[in-house]
Amino acid sequence: MTDKIKDFRDLDIWKKGIEIVKDIYNIVEKFPKQEFYGLVSQIQRSAVSIPSNIAEGFNRFHNKEYKQFLYIALGSCAELETQIEIASELKYINDEKKKGILEKIKHESRMLTNLIKKLN
Repeated sequence: MTDKIKDFRDLDIWKKGIEIVKDIYNIVEKFPKQEFYGLVSQIQRSAVSIPSNIAEGFNRFHNKEYKQFLYIALGSCAELETQIEIASELKYINDEKKKGILEKIKHESRMLTNLIKKLN
């Protein structure tokens, strides 16, 4: 029998979010400097929002509040997917990196959706 998870750092969904953040920071460091306050900033904020909201929601006392933060994280996944598509259209990211990061974001989205369903 497994122990009850006591800390958000133990959640696979949070760990996957951190992995996405690290990947995103590596990807955007190659973007043009003029994008630093534009697309790069947006992409970084969306990525950081995913594990941040998972952590904040985990520390709430009620499932209803937790689910709300999970929905926000899910929205951030959609934002991030869109921003990656834009970066690809602008030729800031190659197809291989785009495919890899989108797969991770989609996996995170599925994990979030499944957790939300379990909390219902």
